[in-house]
Amino acid sequence: MGVTAAVLAIDAGNSKTDAVFVGADGSVLGSARAAVGFQPPKVGVAAAVEALAGTVAAAREAAATAGRPVDRVERVSACLANADLPVEEEELTAALHARGWGRTTVVRNDTFALLRAAVDEPRGVAVVCGAGINCVGMHPDGRTARFPAIGKISGDWGGGLGLAEESLWSAARAEDGRGVPTALARTLPQHFGLGSMAALIEALHRRTIPYARVHELTPVLFATSAQGDEVAKGLVQRLADEVVTMAAVTLGRLGLLTEEVPVVLGGSVLAARHPELEARIAESLAVKAPKAGLRWLTAPPVLGAALLGLDGVGAPPEAGARIRGHYGV
Repeated sequence: MGVTAAVLAIDAGNSKTDAVFVGADGSVLGSARAAVGFQPPKVGVAAAVEALAGTVAAAREAAATAGRPVDRVERVSACLANADLPVEEEELTAALHARGWGRTTVVRNDTFALLRAAVDEPRGVAVVCGAGINCVGMHPDGRTARFPAIGKISGDWGGGLGLAEESLWSAARAEDGRGVPTALARTLPQHFGLGSMAALIEALHRRTIPYARVHELTPVLFATSAQGDEVAKGLVQRLADEVVTMAAVTLGRLGLLTEEVPVVLGGSVLAARHPELEARIAESLAVKAPKAGLRWLTAPPVLGAALLGLDGVGAPPEAGARIRGHYGV
């Protein structure tokens, strides 16, 4: 006879997936991680959900191996990348629920997991800046606020890829005379062992350097800014201002702009804790939301998916404390 898991928590980003079965008391029954991203826009919903199924099966097997076989699950709490619109959340909820993994299923964008992992109650704002940029907010009364976060067509600016492409744009124009001088015209091609922007442009265009490696230029931008380059510095400051604008607008939508509330920062760009970026964010947030406090995510986002699931089944605070202890936070 197996046990009933209160929650099956799933956190799936663009490059990895975590699945965790959690008991009603917050104990971890079994978990698994796979280096497989969740990308339904590229592979389709069916294939993307099938990839999740492998990680869920591995987590179930881990629970059985540990002597805690899972028979039933009360709630599936899935926080997924590329669940950017309400209609996509509804579509993915139906696809996951059809798998029969749990009695109820709730799908959210993965930024909600980041936020819930960092706060003791569902209250606050999270800004994630990795390959892209996104922001969500939660109010204790159940209200949420978010952006489509699809890219330029939804008004977004920033993210690692966006910063790299802005850097390339500025450097190309600096070298050919259309733009102002910037050291980026030297540091960007230098990163790839090339002597000019013209050479880098040709290499990217002809794919002798895979375009996916453009992401590598984001740290080069920050290093160039730290050396005093004004163009690079302007891009770093613009990102900081964008982060604060997204947070402040979200707080305003939830009526939390004048309250003491956490603003959680996560994603590879923000997690790098670049001093210049960090200082600008803190300075700007102090003006736009004086009572808000910055907080950096240190826990794995799947913890947030689990806590959201435990919230949904009415688990006591002790359950949340227990699973936080499991993850050392």
